[in-house]
Amino acid sequence: MILARQPRSPTLAPLVESLWTYDGQLAHGFERMLPSGRMQLLVNLHEDAFRDYRLDGRLAHKTRGVAIQGAHTAPRVVDTACQRSICGVSFAPASASPFLGMPASELTGKLVDLDDIWGRDGPLLRERLLQAPTPATRLDVLEAALLARARASKPRDEAVAVACSLLMGGASVRAVGVRLGLSPRRLIERFQGHVGVKPKLFARIARFQRALESAGGEMTWATLACEHGFSDQAHLVREFRAFSGATPVAYRPRSDEARNHVPLDERQFPSIRGGPPRGTLRQCSQTNP
Repeated sequence: MILARQPRSPTLAPLVESLWTYDGQLAHGFERMLPSGRMQLLVNLHEDAFRDYRLDGRLAHKTRGVAIQGAHTAPRVVDTACQRSICGVSFAPASASPFLGMPASELTGKLVDLDDIWGRDGPLLRERLLQAPTPATRLDVLEAALLARARASKPRDEAVAVACSLLMGGASVRAVGVRLGLSPRRLIERFQGHVGVKPKLFARIARFQRALESAGGEMTWATLACEHGFSDQAHLVREFRAFSGATPVAYRPRSDEARNHVPLDERQFPSIRGGPPRGTLRQCSQTNP
Protein backbone atom coordinates (compact mmCIF):
# COMPACT_ATOMS: atom_id res chain seq x y z
CA MET A 1 0.00 0.00 0.00
CA ILE A 2 1.27 3.44 -0.86
CA LEU A 3 -0.09 6.68 0.57
CA ALA A 4 1.00 10.01 -0.88
CA ARG A 5 -0.06 13.62 -0.59
CA GLN A 6 1.19 17.10 -1.26
CA PRO A 7 2.27 19.24 1.70
CA ARG A 8 -0.45 21.26 3.39
CA SER A 9 1.93 24.06 4.39
CA PRO A 10 2.02 27.02 1.95
CA THR A 11 5.73 27.31 2.76
CA LEU A 12 6.45 23.77 1.55
CA ALA A 13 3.97 23.61 -1.33
CA PRO A 14 6.36 25.07 -3.95
CA LEU A 15 9.29 22.97 -2.69
CA VAL A 16 7.82 19.48 -2.33
CA GLU A 17 6.05 17.48 -5.03
CA SER A 18 4.89 14.76 -2.65
CA LEU A 19 5.21 13.16 0.77
CA TRP A 20 4.78 9.40 0.53
CA THR A 21 4.91 6.19 2.53
CA TYR A 22 4.87 2.57 1.37
CA ASP A 23 4.20 -0.75 3.11
CA GLY A 24 4.19 -4.07 1.29
CA GLN A 25 6.32 -6.46 -0.73
CA LEU A 26 6.54 -6.74 -4.50
CA ALA A 27 6.56 -10.03 -6.37
CA HIS A 28 9.83 -9.27 -8.19
CA GLY A 29 13.14 -9.09 -6.39
CA PHE A 30 14.96 -6.19 -8.07
CA GLU A 31 14.16 -3.04 -10.03
CA ARG A 32 15.98 -0.61 -12.25
CA MET A 33 15.31 2.95 -11.12
CA LEU A 34 15.43 5.57 -13.87
CA PRO A 35 16.69 9.14 -13.40
CA SER A 36 14.21 11.99 -13.08
CA GLY A 37 16.49 14.93 -12.27
CA ARG A 38 14.93 15.24 -8.80
CA MET A 39 16.20 14.71 -5.26
CA GLN A 40 14.56 12.75 -2.47
CA LEU A 41 14.72 12.34 1.28
CA LEU A 42 14.35 8.63 2.14
CA VAL A 43 13.64 6.83 5.41
CA ASN A 44 13.81 3.04 5.63
CA LEU A 45 11.59 1.81 8.45
CA HIS A 46 12.25 -1.86 7.72
CA GLU A 47 15.98 -1.81 8.44
CA ASP A 48 18.41 0.95 9.34
CA ALA A 49 20.25 0.85 6.03
CA PHE A 50 20.11 1.76 2.36
CA ARG A 51 22.16 0.15 -0.42
CA ASP A 52 22.33 1.37 -3.98
CA TYR A 53 23.74 -0.75 -6.87
CA ARG A 54 25.14 -0.19 -10.33
CA LEU A 55 23.70 -2.04 -13.31
CA ASP A 56 26.47 -4.65 -13.10
CA GLY A 57 25.39 -5.52 -9.56
CA ARG A 58 28.29 -3.76 -7.83
CA LEU A 59 27.54 -1.88 -4.63
CA ALA A 60 27.53 1.86 -5.33
CA HIS A 61 26.52 3.38 -1.99
CA LYS A 62 25.63 2.24 1.50
CA THR A 63 24.14 4.52 4.17
CA ARG A 64 22.11 4.34 7.33
CA GLY A 65 18.34 4.22 7.04
CA VAL A 66 17.81 7.98 6.65
CA ALA A 67 19.36 9.43 3.52
CA ILE A 68 19.29 12.13 0.89
CA GLN A 69 19.31 10.89 -2.68
CA GLY A 70 20.95 13.36 -5.02
CA ALA A 71 19.86 13.87 -8.61
CA HIS A 72 20.79 10.73 -10.55
CA THR A 73 21.81 10.87 -14.18
CA ALA A 74 21.86 7.13 -14.93
CA PRO A 75 19.76 4.08 -13.98
CA ARG A 76 20.61 2.10 -10.86
CA VAL A 77 19.43 -1.14 -9.27
CA VAL A 78 17.46 -1.44 -6.03
CA ASP A 79 16.40 -4.51 -4.06
CA THR A 80 12.65 -4.55 -3.42
CA ALA A 81 12.88 -7.27 -0.74
CA CYS A 82 13.62 -4.66 1.90
CA GLN A 83 11.19 -2.02 0.62
CA ARG A 84 8.55 -3.33 2.97
CA SER A 85 8.22 -0.16 4.99
CA ILE A 86 9.67 3.08 3.68
CA CYS A 87 8.68 6.72 3.41
CA GLY A 88 10.11 9.81 1.84
CA VAL A 89 9.91 13.24 0.31
CA SER A 90 10.09 13.95 -3.42
CA PHE A 91 11.37 17.49 -3.87
CA ALA A 92 10.41 19.69 -6.79
CA PRO A 93 13.32 20.41 -9.15
CA ALA A 94 15.74 23.01 -7.72
CA SER A 95 13.85 22.90 -4.40
CA ALA A 96 15.87 20.58 -2.15
CA SER A 97 18.68 23.10 -1.62
CA PRO A 98 16.96 24.91 1.31
CA PHE A 99 17.12 21.63 3.26
CA LEU A 100 20.74 20.77 2.41
CA GLY A 101 23.06 23.52 3.58
CA MET A 102 25.42 22.63 0.71
CA PRO A 103 25.40 22.80 -3.10
CA ALA A 104 23.19 20.14 -4.69
CA SER A 105 26.11 19.27 -6.97
CA GLU A 106 27.91 17.67 -4.00
CA LEU A 107 25.16 15.03 -3.85
CA THR A 108 24.75 14.30 -7.56
CA GLY A 109 24.55 10.57 -8.24
CA LYS A 110 24.96 9.79 -4.54
CA LEU A 111 23.03 8.45 -1.58
CA VAL A 112 24.19 10.31 1.54
CA ASP A 113 23.45 9.82 5.25
CA LEU A 114 21.05 12.50 6.40
CA ASP A 115 22.94 12.87 9.68
CA ASP A 116 25.91 14.13 7.63
CA ILE A 117 23.65 17.04 6.67
CA TRP A 118 21.16 17.41 9.53
CA GLY A 119 23.26 16.02 12.36
CA ARG A 120 21.33 14.31 15.14
CA ASP A 121 18.03 15.44 13.58
CA GLY A 122 18.46 12.73 10.92
CA PRO A 123 18.32 9.68 13.23
CA LEU A 124 15.68 11.43 15.38
CA LEU A 125 13.45 11.74 12.34
CA ARG A 126 13.58 7.99 11.79
CA GLU A 127 12.78 7.35 15.46
CA ARG A 128 9.72 9.61 15.27
CA LEU A 129 8.54 7.92 12.10
CA LEU A 130 8.91 4.48 13.69
CA GLN A 131 6.68 5.66 16.52
CA ALA A 132 4.00 7.07 14.18
CA PRO A 133 0.81 4.98 14.66
CA THR A 134 -0.52 5.29 11.09
CA PRO A 135 0.78 5.94 7.56
CA ALA A 136 -1.02 9.30 7.54
CA THR A 137 0.76 10.27 10.75
CA ARG A 138 4.11 9.49 9.12
CA LEU A 139 3.38 12.08 6.46
CA ASP A 140 2.53 14.62 9.17
CA VAL A 141 5.86 13.89 10.90
CA LEU A 142 7.75 14.33 7.64
CA GLU A 143 6.01 17.62 6.90
CA ALA A 144 6.68 18.99 10.37
CA ALA A 145 10.39 18.13 10.09
CA LEU A 146 10.67 19.80 6.69
CA LEU A 147 8.80 22.89 7.85
CA ALA A 148 11.15 23.32 10.80
CA ARG A 149 14.16 23.15 8.47
CA ALA A 150 12.62 25.46 5.85
CA ARG A 151 11.92 28.22 8.38
CA ALA A 152 15.59 28.31 9.36
CA SER A 153 17.08 28.07 5.88
CA LYS A 154 17.69 30.23 2.85
CA PRO A 155 14.96 30.29 0.17
CA ARG A 156 15.38 28.43 -3.09
CA ASP A 157 16.70 30.17 -6.19
CA GLU A 158 13.47 31.15 -7.95
CA ALA A 159 15.20 31.83 -11.27
CA VAL A 160 16.56 28.27 -11.33
CA ALA A 161 13.12 26.91 -10.41
CA VAL A 162 11.66 28.81 -13.37
CA ALA A 163 14.45 27.47 -15.58
CA CYS A 164 13.58 23.90 -14.54
CA SER A 165 9.91 24.46 -15.36
CA LEU A 166 10.75 25.84 -18.78
CA LEU A 167 13.17 23.01 -19.59
CA MET A 168 10.63 20.39 -18.51
CA GLY A 169 8.21 22.01 -20.92
CA GLY A 170 10.65 21.60 -23.80
CA ALA A 171 12.33 25.00 -23.95
CA SER A 172 15.94 25.10 -25.11
CA VAL A 173 18.74 25.93 -22.69
CA ARG A 174 19.64 28.95 -24.81
CA ALA A 175 16.07 30.26 -24.73
CA VAL A 176 15.92 29.82 -20.96
CA GLY A 177 19.13 31.77 -20.46
CA VAL A 178 17.88 34.61 -22.64
CA ARG A 179 14.52 34.74 -20.85
CA LEU A 180 16.16 34.89 -17.43
CA GLY A 181 18.90 37.28 -18.51
CA LEU A 182 21.65 34.88 -17.49
CA SER A 183 24.86 34.18 -19.37
CA PRO A 184 25.48 30.49 -20.20
CA ARG A 185 28.22 30.32 -17.56
CA ARG A 186 26.08 31.92 -14.85
CA LEU A 187 23.09 29.70 -15.68
CA ILE A 188 25.25 26.58 -15.41
CA GLU A 189 26.75 27.69 -12.06
CA ARG A 190 23.40 28.44 -10.45
CA PHE A 191 21.72 25.40 -11.97
CA GLN A 192 24.38 22.98 -10.70
CA GLY A 193 24.29 24.53 -7.26
CA HIS A 194 20.53 24.06 -6.86
CA VAL A 195 19.69 21.11 -9.12
CA GLY A 196 22.92 19.14 -9.09
CA VAL A 197 23.37 18.79 -12.86
CA LYS A 198 24.00 21.13 -15.76
CA PRO A 199 20.91 22.53 -17.53
CA LYS A 200 21.63 20.65 -20.77
CA LEU A 201 21.71 17.29 -18.99
CA PHE A 202 18.58 18.18 -17.02
CA ALA A 203 16.84 19.04 -20.31
CA ARG A 204 17.83 15.65 -21.75
CA ILE A 205 16.45 13.82 -18.72
CA ALA A 206 13.25 15.89 -18.89
CA ARG A 207 12.83 15.04 -22.59
CA PHE A 208 13.36 11.35 -21.76
CA GLN A 209 10.70 11.60 -19.06
CA ARG A 210 8.24 13.20 -21.48
CA ALA A 211 8.83 10.33 -23.90
CA LEU A 212 8.15 7.82 -21.09
CA GLU A 213 4.84 9.51 -20.33
CA SER A 214 3.80 9.14 -23.97
CA ALA A 215 5.00 5.54 -24.34
CA GLY A 216 2.52 2.69 -24.41
CA GLY A 217 -0.05 4.39 -26.59
CA GLU A 218 -0.70 4.11 -30.30
CA MET A 219 2.28 6.23 -31.35
CA THR A 220 5.29 4.43 -32.79
CA TRP A 221 8.74 5.08 -31.38
CA ALA A 222 9.60 7.01 -34.55
CA THR A 223 6.58 9.26 -33.94
CA LEU A 224 7.57 9.68 -30.30
CA ALA A 225 11.05 10.73 -31.39
CA CYS A 226 9.59 13.39 -33.64
CA GLU A 227 7.02 14.57 -31.08
CA HIS A 228 9.59 15.08 -28.32
CA GLY A 229 12.41 16.73 -30.25
CA PHE A 230 14.82 13.85 -30.84
CA SER A 231 16.68 14.17 -34.13
CA ASP A 232 15.49 10.70 -35.23
CA GLN A 233 14.56 7.28 -33.84
CA ALA A 234 18.22 6.30 -33.47
CA HIS A 235 18.75 9.35 -31.25
CA LEU A 236 15.79 8.31 -29.10
CA VAL A 237 17.20 4.80 -28.74
CA ARG A 238 20.60 6.15 -27.65
CA GLU A 239 19.03 8.39 -25.03
CA PHE A 240 16.79 5.55 -23.89
CA ARG A 241 19.79 3.29 -23.36
CA ALA A 242 21.64 6.03 -21.47
CA PHE A 243 18.80 6.75 -19.05
CA SER A 244 17.02 3.40 -18.77
CA GLY A 245 19.71 0.80 -19.45
CA ALA A 246 17.51 -0.80 -22.15
CA THR A 247 16.09 -0.19 -25.61
CA PRO A 248 12.59 1.26 -26.01
CA VAL A 249 11.29 -2.14 -27.16
CA ALA A 250 12.66 -3.84 -24.03
CA TYR A 251 11.27 -1.19 -21.66
CA ARG A 252 8.66 -2.77 -19.35
CA PRO A 253 7.77 -0.57 -16.34
CA ARG A 254 6.14 -1.85 -13.20
CA SER A 255 2.94 0.00 -14.18
CA ASP A 256 1.75 3.10 -16.00
CA GLU A 257 1.86 4.94 -12.67
CA ALA A 258 5.41 3.76 -11.93
CA ARG A 259 7.24 4.40 -15.18
CA ASN A 260 10.60 4.91 -13.48
CA HIS A 261 10.47 1.44 -11.88
CA VAL A 262 11.49 -1.39 -14.22
CA PRO A 263 11.34 -4.95 -12.78
CA LEU A 264 14.52 -6.89 -13.54
CA ASP A 265 14.99 -10.36 -14.89
CA GLU A 266 17.40 -11.61 -12.24
CA ARG A 267 18.89 -14.11 -14.71
CA GLN A 268 20.61 -11.17 -16.38
CA PHE A 269 22.83 -10.80 -13.31
CA PRO A 270 25.10 -13.76 -12.43
CA SER A 271 25.77 -12.07 -9.09
CA ILE A 272 22.11 -12.47 -8.17
CA ARG A 273 21.66 -16.09 -9.16
CA GLY A 274 23.25 -17.47 -6.04
CA GLY A 275 26.16 -16.96 -3.70
CA PRO A 276 27.02 -13.41 -4.83
CA PRO A 277 30.57 -12.31 -4.09
CA ARG A 278 31.22 -9.47 -1.70
CA GLY A 279 30.13 -6.09 -3.05
CA THR A 280 27.47 -7.48 -5.42
CA LEU A 281 23.72 -7.74 -5.17
CA ARG A 282 22.36 -9.82 -2.34
CA GLN A 283 19.10 -10.11 -0.42
CA CYS A 284 17.94 -7.36 1.90
CA SER A 285 19.43 -4.35 0.17
CA GLN A 286 17.33 -1.47 -0.98
CA THR A 287 16.61 2.15 -1.71
CA ASN A 288 13.58 4.27 -2.52
CA PRO A 289 10.38 3.07 -4.20
